[in-house]
Amino acid sequence: MWNIDMTYREEFQEVFDRLYEKKQLLQSSRPLPTMALNKIRESLSIEWTYNSNSIEGNTLSLRETQMVLQEGITVKGKSLREHFETHNHDKAIDYLFSILNDNYILRSIDILSLHGLVLRSIEDEFAGRLRNGGVRITGANFVPPNANKVSDLVDELIQFINTNPLQLNDIELATVFHHKLVWIHPFFDGNGRTVRLSMNLLLMRCGFPPAIILKNDRKKYYEALNQANNGNYQKMILLMCQALERTLNIYLNAMPDNDNDYQKISDIVSEPDALYGQEYISLLARTGKIDAYKEGRNWYTSKLAIENYMANRKRKR
Repeated sequence: MWNIDMTYREEFQEVFDRLYEKKQLLQSSRPLPTMALNKIRESLSIEWTYNSNSIEGNTLSLRETQMVLQEGITVKGKSLREHFETHNHDKAIDYLFSILNDNYILRSIDILSLHGLVLRSIEDEFAGRLRNGGVRITGANFVPPNANKVSDLVDELIQFINTNPLQLNDIELATVFHHKLVWIHPFFDGNGRTVRLSMNLLLMRCGFPPAIILKNDRKKYYEALNQANNGNYQKMILLMCQALERTLNIYLNAMPDNDNDYQKISDIVSEPDALYGQEYISLLARTGKIDAYKEGRNWYTSKLAIENYMANRKRKR
């Protein structure tokens, strides 16, 4: 089960260092203004719910998700299930925050509880219960393990996470957990949402904000999971780092003394003094080489991030 090719480590060390520096900066700046923190948490919870549900086929838009959660509106033309999925995911996020603390240790009961909330009033028969039959996943390059093995595999995975025998960092540990729980596929339905929620327990317990996999990255996400099934975690790690960098930047940009100037890459390269083209800078962003994050279909970075990358590159030469 623990077939993990860790040759990605050298390539990602600078990215890991950058993310840990940002986490440290965020922690040293706390407490942030309560109002600002509440606004960010509320906004991220809506985004998290929207993106995680959309990956699974929910058709509510981000604005509609916000209306359902904040205004209690029923959106015309959308199914009752889609409304339940929205409310349920939001309640699951609340539960996640309620059990988090600095000494949090992953427990199977928490994964089951999150799943129970995700499927509440949708499939109550299966909510919060491990599957007792076989499943197949369309488009995946593997068949999930036999139902008789699921309980032991979940326990084995939790033991692995809590003992961390490979001495993985927090980001790697959350990524491996994410993939392995998808591979076990412990439930008949609601696996993806439950995995993405419980994965963030591991990140948030050590001071990171939640990593939100974006709907626009759905295809890339499934490709990364398929590669991880063969032991190759490179794309999965990259996707996780990019998701984490985005939410770290959202928090850091809210700091009163923040001086980061993130702009669309297209705007940066269109300036008269730009030294590099959009294709090159976009490639650096997509491959995690520079401090950058994605909003919708646009990548954002800063001139400083580009300059730092180029300076490091020259030093290495």
